[in-house]
Amino acid sequence: MPPRSWLFVPGDSDKKLGKAMTTGAHAVIVDLEDAVAPAAKPQARILARDWLAIHRQHVTENRPLARWVRINAIETGLWREDLAVVMAGAPDGVMLPKCEGPDQIRMVAAEIYELEQRNRLPNGATKILPLVSETARSALTIPSYVDEPMPRLAGLTWGAEDLSAVLGASRKRDAAGAWTDAFRFIRAQCLLVSHAKGAWAVDTLYDDFRDENGTRRAAEAAKADGFTGMLAIHPSQVPIINAAFAPTEEELAEAHAIVALFSANPHAGTLQYNGRMVDQPHLRMARQLLGIG
Repeated sequence: MPPRSWLFVPGDSDKKLGKAMTTGAHAVIVDLEDAVAPAAKPQARILARDWLAIHRQHVTENRPLARWVRINAIETGLWREDLAVVMAGAPDGVMLPKCEGPDQIRMVAAEIYELEQRNRLPNGATKILPLVSETARSALTIPSYVDEPMPRLAGLTWGAEDLSAVLGASRKRDAAGAWTDAFRFIRAQCLLVSHAKGAWAVDTLYDDFRDENGTRRAAEAAKADGFTGMLAIHPSQVPIINAAFAPTEEELAEAHAIVALFSANPHAGTLQYNGRMVDQPHLRMARQLLGIG
Protein backbone atom coordinates (compact mmCIF):
# COMPACT_ATOMS: atom_id res chain seq x y z
CA MET A 1 0.00 0.00 0.00
CA PRO A 2 1.29 3.52 -0.71
CA PRO A 3 2.08 5.70 2.28
CA ARG A 4 -0.90 7.80 3.33
CA SER A 5 0.82 10.33 5.57
CA TRP A 6 4.15 11.96 4.67
CA LEU A 7 5.60 13.92 7.59
CA PHE A 8 8.35 16.51 7.18
CA VAL A 9 10.88 16.56 10.02
CA PRO A 10 13.68 19.16 10.17
CA GLY A 11 17.01 17.47 9.50
CA ASP A 12 18.86 19.66 12.00
CA SER A 13 16.65 18.80 14.98
CA ASP A 14 17.89 15.75 16.87
CA LYS A 15 14.91 16.08 19.22
CA LYS A 16 12.28 16.04 16.47
CA LEU A 17 14.03 13.25 14.61
CA GLY A 18 14.00 11.26 17.83
CA LYS A 19 10.23 11.53 18.02
CA ALA A 20 9.55 10.85 14.33
CA MET A 21 9.12 7.11 14.72
CA THR A 22 6.34 7.54 17.28
CA THR A 23 4.13 9.84 15.20
CA GLY A 24 2.35 7.10 13.26
CA ALA A 25 3.42 8.61 9.93
CA HIS A 26 3.66 6.13 7.08
CA ALA A 27 6.62 8.03 5.62
CA VAL A 28 9.02 10.42 7.34
CA ILE A 29 10.78 13.00 5.15
CA VAL A 30 13.97 14.26 6.78
CA ASP A 31 14.15 17.80 5.45
CA LEU A 32 17.50 19.24 4.38
CA GLU A 33 15.95 22.06 2.36
CA ASP A 34 13.57 24.76 3.63
CA ALA A 35 13.60 23.68 7.29
CA VAL A 36 17.37 23.99 7.61
CA ALA A 37 19.39 27.22 7.58
CA PRO A 38 22.41 27.25 5.22
CA ALA A 39 24.94 27.18 8.07
CA ALA A 40 23.23 24.15 9.63
CA LYS A 41 23.07 22.00 6.49
CA PRO A 42 26.41 20.14 6.94
CA GLN A 43 25.43 18.96 10.42
CA ALA A 44 21.87 18.21 9.25
CA ARG A 45 23.23 15.84 6.61
CA ILE A 46 25.09 13.89 9.27
CA LEU A 47 22.06 13.75 11.55
CA ALA A 48 19.92 12.61 8.62
CA ARG A 49 22.39 9.88 7.65
CA ASP A 50 22.62 8.58 11.20
CA TRP A 51 18.85 8.62 11.69
CA LEU A 52 18.33 6.74 8.42
CA ALA A 53 20.90 4.13 9.38
CA ILE A 54 19.57 3.61 12.90
CA HIS A 55 16.02 3.06 11.69
CA ARG A 56 16.82 1.09 8.56
CA GLN A 57 15.26 -2.08 9.93
CA HIS A 58 12.79 -0.45 12.30
CA VAL A 59 9.25 -1.81 12.28
CA THR A 60 6.38 0.02 13.95
CA GLU A 61 3.16 -1.88 14.57
CA ASN A 62 4.40 -4.66 12.27
CA ARG A 63 4.72 -2.18 9.41
CA PRO A 64 7.90 -0.71 7.97
CA LEU A 65 8.05 3.05 8.00
CA ALA A 66 9.32 4.64 4.79
CA ARG A 67 12.42 6.80 5.34
CA TRP A 68 12.80 9.66 2.87
CA VAL A 69 15.05 12.70 2.57
CA ARG A 70 14.23 16.03 0.95
CA ILE A 71 17.47 17.22 -0.60
CA ASN A 72 18.15 20.75 -1.80
CA ALA A 73 17.08 21.85 -5.26
CA ILE A 74 19.30 21.40 -8.31
CA GLU A 75 19.72 25.16 -8.71
CA THR A 76 21.36 25.47 -5.27
CA GLY A 77 24.32 23.26 -6.11
CA LEU A 78 23.94 21.58 -2.71
CA TRP A 79 22.09 18.45 -3.77
CA ARG A 80 25.18 16.37 -4.60
CA GLU A 81 26.64 17.05 -1.16
CA ASP A 82 23.31 16.04 0.38
CA LEU A 83 23.26 12.75 -1.50
CA ALA A 84 26.93 12.00 -0.88
CA VAL A 85 26.28 11.98 2.86
CA VAL A 86 22.73 10.61 3.27
CA MET A 87 22.97 7.71 0.83
CA ALA A 88 25.18 5.92 3.36
CA GLY A 89 22.01 5.65 5.47
CA ALA A 90 20.16 3.85 2.65
CA PRO A 91 17.04 6.04 2.39
CA ASP A 92 13.98 4.52 0.78
CA GLY A 93 13.63 7.59 -1.36
CA VAL A 94 14.66 11.14 -2.14
CA MET A 95 12.29 14.07 -2.53
CA LEU A 96 13.51 16.54 -5.14
CA PRO A 97 12.16 20.07 -4.60
CA LYS A 98 11.58 22.63 -7.37
CA CYS A 99 11.95 19.87 -9.94
CA GLU A 100 11.84 21.27 -13.46
CA GLY A 101 11.15 18.14 -15.46
CA PRO A 102 12.42 14.66 -16.34
CA ASP A 103 15.96 15.85 -17.11
CA GLN A 104 16.47 16.76 -13.46
CA ILE A 105 15.04 13.40 -12.38
CA ARG A 106 17.57 11.64 -14.62
CA MET A 107 20.41 13.78 -13.26
CA VAL A 108 19.58 12.85 -9.68
CA ALA A 109 18.95 9.21 -10.63
CA ALA A 110 22.43 8.95 -12.18
CA GLU A 111 24.02 10.31 -9.01
CA ILE A 112 21.97 7.94 -6.86
CA TYR A 113 23.07 5.00 -9.02
CA GLU A 114 26.73 5.77 -8.39
CA LEU A 115 26.15 6.15 -4.67
CA GLU A 116 24.17 2.91 -4.46
CA GLN A 117 27.20 1.13 -5.93
CA ARG A 118 29.57 2.89 -3.54
CA ASN A 119 27.45 2.05 -0.50
CA ARG A 120 26.63 -1.51 -1.65
CA LEU A 121 22.92 -0.85 -1.91
CA PRO A 122 20.65 -2.74 -4.32
CA ASN A 123 20.49 -1.06 -7.70
CA GLY A 124 17.22 0.86 -8.05
CA ALA A 125 16.31 0.61 -4.37
CA THR A 126 16.21 4.39 -3.88
CA LYS A 127 13.14 6.05 -5.37
CA ILE A 128 12.51 9.69 -6.28
CA LEU A 129 9.47 11.84 -5.49
CA PRO A 130 9.63 15.23 -7.23
CA LEU A 131 7.89 18.38 -6.03
CA VAL A 132 6.60 19.62 -9.37
CA SER A 133 5.06 23.00 -8.68
CA GLU A 134 7.33 25.33 -6.77
CA THR A 135 8.35 27.48 -9.73
CA ALA A 136 6.32 28.52 -12.75
CA ARG A 137 8.64 26.50 -15.00
CA SER A 138 8.37 23.37 -12.89
CA ALA A 139 4.57 23.60 -12.96
CA LEU A 140 4.57 23.84 -16.75
CA THR A 141 6.70 20.67 -17.10
CA ILE A 142 4.23 18.36 -15.33
CA PRO A 143 2.76 16.81 -18.53
CA SER A 144 6.27 15.98 -19.78
CA TYR A 145 6.57 13.21 -17.18
CA VAL A 146 3.90 11.08 -18.86
CA ASP A 147 5.94 9.53 -21.67
CA GLU A 148 9.40 9.58 -20.11
CA PRO A 149 10.84 6.29 -18.77
CA MET A 150 11.86 6.96 -15.16
CA PRO A 151 12.12 3.69 -13.23
CA ARG A 152 12.96 5.44 -9.95
CA LEU A 153 9.89 7.68 -10.06
CA ALA A 154 7.70 6.80 -7.07
CA GLY A 155 5.07 9.46 -7.68
CA LEU A 156 4.46 13.18 -7.89
CA THR A 157 3.63 15.76 -5.28
CA TRP A 158 3.16 19.49 -5.29
CA GLY A 159 3.26 22.54 -3.05
CA ALA A 160 1.71 25.98 -3.05
CA GLU A 161 3.89 28.08 -0.74
CA ASP A 162 6.93 28.65 -2.95
CA LEU A 163 4.84 29.12 -6.08
CA SER A 164 2.65 31.78 -4.48
CA ALA A 165 5.80 33.77 -3.69
CA VAL A 166 7.10 33.33 -7.25
CA LEU A 167 3.79 34.50 -8.68
CA GLY A 168 3.41 37.32 -6.19
CA ALA A 169 -0.01 35.89 -5.39
CA SER A 170 -1.72 37.38 -2.37
CA ARG A 171 -3.98 34.35 -2.01
CA LYS A 172 -3.98 30.65 -2.78
CA ARG A 173 -7.59 29.91 -1.90
CA ASP A 174 -10.78 31.84 -2.54
CA ALA A 175 -13.30 32.99 0.05
CA ALA A 176 -14.93 29.55 0.09
CA GLY A 177 -11.61 27.83 0.78
CA ALA A 178 -11.18 26.35 -2.70
CA TRP A 179 -7.86 26.57 -4.53
CA THR A 180 -7.66 29.46 -6.99
CA ASP A 181 -7.12 28.72 -10.68
CA ALA A 182 -3.32 28.33 -10.92
CA PHE A 183 -3.12 26.04 -7.91
CA ARG A 184 -6.18 24.02 -8.91
CA PHE A 185 -4.65 23.56 -12.38
CA ILE A 186 -1.38 22.26 -10.93
CA ARG A 187 -3.11 19.96 -8.46
CA ALA A 188 -5.23 18.39 -11.21
CA GLN A 189 -2.19 17.85 -13.45
CA CYS A 190 -0.24 16.27 -10.60
CA LEU A 191 -3.11 13.87 -9.97
CA LEU A 192 -3.66 12.97 -13.62
CA VAL A 193 0.00 12.50 -14.52
CA SER A 194 0.62 10.36 -11.42
CA HIS A 195 -2.17 8.00 -12.39
CA ALA A 196 -1.06 8.00 -16.03
CA LYS A 197 2.37 6.82 -14.83
CA GLY A 198 0.90 4.28 -12.41
CA ALA A 199 2.64 6.19 -9.61
CA TRP A 200 1.64 7.65 -6.24
CA ALA A 201 -0.25 10.93 -6.24
CA VAL A 202 0.61 12.81 -3.04
CA ASP A 203 -1.44 15.90 -2.25
CA THR A 204 0.12 19.00 -0.75
CA LEU A 205 0.07 19.91 2.92
CA TYR A 206 -2.52 21.92 4.83
CA ASP A 207 -0.51 24.81 6.19
CA ASP A 208 -2.38 25.58 9.44
CA PHE A 209 -1.64 22.52 11.58
CA ARG A 210 -3.63 23.99 14.48
CA ASP A 211 -6.81 23.83 12.37
CA GLU A 212 -7.77 20.18 12.78
CA ASN A 213 -11.05 20.57 10.90
CA GLY A 214 -9.24 22.22 8.01
CA THR A 215 -6.70 19.40 7.87
CA ARG A 216 -9.51 16.85 7.97
CA ARG A 217 -11.42 18.53 5.14
CA ALA A 218 -8.27 18.75 3.02
CA ALA A 219 -7.36 15.10 3.64
CA GLU A 220 -10.87 13.84 2.95
CA ALA A 221 -11.00 15.88 -0.26
CA ALA A 222 -7.60 14.50 -1.32
CA LYS A 223 -8.76 10.92 -0.87
CA ALA A 224 -12.08 11.58 -2.58
CA ASP A 225 -10.31 13.12 -5.57
CA GLY A 226 -8.01 10.15 -6.04
CA PHE A 227 -4.78 11.04 -4.24
CA THR A 228 -2.98 8.18 -2.52
CA GLY A 229 -1.56 10.26 0.34
CA MET A 230 -0.89 13.72 1.71
CA LEU A 231 2.01 15.74 3.08
CA ALA A 232 2.07 16.88 6.73
CA ILE A 233 4.09 19.56 8.49
CA HIS A 234 3.24 18.63 12.08
CA PRO A 235 2.76 15.32 13.93
CA SER A 236 -0.76 16.38 14.98
CA GLN A 237 -1.84 16.14 11.33
CA VAL A 238 -0.70 12.54 10.92
CA PRO A 239 -3.59 10.69 12.63
CA ILE A 240 -6.09 12.93 10.84
CA ILE A 241 -4.58 12.11 7.45
CA ASN A 242 -4.28 8.40 8.24
CA ALA A 243 -7.93 8.26 9.27
CA ALA A 244 -9.11 10.16 6.22
CA PHE A 245 -7.28 7.84 3.81
CA ALA A 246 -8.12 4.61 5.63
CA PRO A 247 -10.74 2.54 3.81
CA THR A 248 -14.07 2.18 5.58
CA GLU A 249 -15.55 -1.21 6.45
CA GLU A 250 -18.09 -0.70 3.67
CA GLU A 251 -15.37 0.06 1.12
CA LEU A 252 -13.40 -3.01 2.15
CA ALA A 253 -16.45 -5.25 2.00
CA GLU A 254 -17.34 -3.99 -1.47
CA ALA A 255 -13.77 -4.43 -2.68
CA HIS A 256 -13.70 -8.03 -1.46
CA ALA A 257 -17.06 -8.68 -3.12
CA ILE A 258 -15.94 -7.23 -6.47
CA VAL A 259 -12.70 -9.23 -6.46
CA ALA A 260 -14.61 -12.40 -5.60
CA LEU A 261 -17.18 -11.68 -8.32
CA PHE A 262 -14.55 -11.40 -11.04
CA SER A 263 -12.65 -14.41 -9.68
CA ALA A 264 -15.82 -16.45 -10.13
CA ASN A 265 -16.26 -15.04 -13.66
CA PRO A 266 -12.67 -14.74 -14.97
CA HIS A 267 -13.63 -14.19 -18.60
CA ALA A 268 -16.19 -11.46 -17.98
CA GLY A 269 -15.48 -7.84 -18.84
CA THR A 270 -18.54 -6.38 -17.13
CA LEU A 271 -20.63 -7.79 -14.31
CA GLN A 272 -23.58 -6.72 -12.19
CA TYR A 273 -23.04 -5.92 -8.53
CA ASN A 274 -25.81 -4.66 -6.24
CA GLY A 275 -27.86 -3.34 -9.12
CA ARG A 276 -25.02 -1.54 -10.94
CA MET A 277 -22.50 -2.50 -13.57
CA VAL A 278 -18.85 -2.98 -12.62
CA ASP A 279 -15.96 -3.51 -15.03
CA GLN A 280 -12.18 -3.76 -15.11
CA PRO A 281 -11.49 -0.27 -13.67
CA HIS A 282 -13.67 -1.18 -10.68
CA LEU A 283 -11.70 -4.41 -10.28
CA ARG A 284 -8.39 -2.54 -10.39
CA MET A 285 -9.60 -0.07 -7.77
CA ALA A 286 -10.80 -2.92 -5.55
CA ARG A 287 -7.49 -4.77 -5.81
CA GLN A 288 -5.55 -1.57 -5.08
CA LEU A 289 -7.68 -0.89 -2.02
CA LEU A 290 -6.97 -4.37 -0.72
CA GLY A 291 -3.26 -4.07 -1.48
CA ILE A 292 -3.18 -7.04 -3.83
CA GLY A 293 -1.81 -5.25 -6.92
